[in-house]
Amino acid sequence: MSSALDHKNATTTVPADGARGAVAALLRMRELPVLIALALLVLVTYLINPLFLTAQGVKDLLLNATIIMILAVGQTLLIITRNIDLSVGSMLGLVAFGTGSIFSAVPDVPIIAVFAIGMAFGALLGAFNGALVTLAKVPALVITLGTLYVYRGLNNAWAGGKQFFAGDRPEEFGALSVNTLLGFPVITLLAIVVVIAVAIYMSGTRPGRDLYAIGSDPDAATAFGIKVSKRVFLAFLANGALAGLAGVLYASRFNSVGATTGTGMELTVVAAAVVGGVAIFGGSGSVTGAALGAVLLTTITSSLTALRVDKFWQQAIVGVLILTAIIIDRVASLRTAKKLRISEARNV
Repeated sequence: MSSALDHKNATTTVPADGARGAVAALLRMRELPVLIALALLVLVTYLINPLFLTAQGVKDLLLNATIIMILAVGQTLLIITRNIDLSVGSMLGLVAFGTGSIFSAVPDVPIIAVFAIGMAFGALLGAFNGALVTLAKVPALVITLGTLYVYRGLNNAWAGGKQFFAGDRPEEFGALSVNTLLGFPVITLLAIVVVIAVAIYMSGTRPGRDLYAIGSDPDAATAFGIKVSKRVFLAFLANGALAGLAGVLYASRFNSVGATTGTGMELTVVAAAVVGGVAIFGGSGSVTGAALGAVLLTTITSSLTALRVDKFWQQAIVGVLILTAIIIDRVASLRTAKKLRISEARNV
């Protein structure tokens, strides 16, 4: 009898423990606050202005977030390794204008070839950044601040006062930002595929996990045999390739590209990653969180515009979000370090 009761208690306790464990894991998710903030923002805006969630409104929200999502994924690869790239906006501008130039010179070029050329061009620009950072051993913040202006200067010299407009590109290329599949714009689905692929790479492969190890402790990563310089260089290259992809999609999404395309976008990209839970000090975070951060930031802009809030307050709110995310991450890091010290003291 007692063994039967014990078995019954075991069968009822394990699922309960499992449920509690699942809830605890959910609450520990770094992306959870972003999801809650996004849901509340959308709900409040909808209650005040029901037009916010019309079919076209939702499509615009997704389109607005698409390019920042892709850029934030690339930026996350770097921030996790304690690096950063401030030149992504300039890289995007170069590739976007280059895309317009290709269609102008060769109108019948296959669209897939344009994507390949754009990503290769972006990868080359990213590789240049990575080579300077890893070979010169100069902080990425300094290097990419310099290349931000170098790449922007090249774009200004190349474009001058010239612009390429929607009529200069093939109709099917522009349709990528118009056509939908399962209610999602095609380019947004492409961005989601990028997020999923990089998320799997980061969590499911040795090179991806190495990036976290580098960000946590570069010296320890070197001691464990991780080729730090190689991994960081490849992260810059991948970030450049994703910036190239974003540049091609920008040329599809917007009506014109020119010398100023992408100006100032780098700050929004870094903000998206940080707000999405990527630790600015490196070693933790996820590309999924960065993508959600991009959706949150672009939704804030759209929401405040729908509510007719002054643009100054839009920027102020984004600034408050960045500061809050950094403070929360820092406090969490200090608490974790304190717990580790206490645990080590008890084991001694």
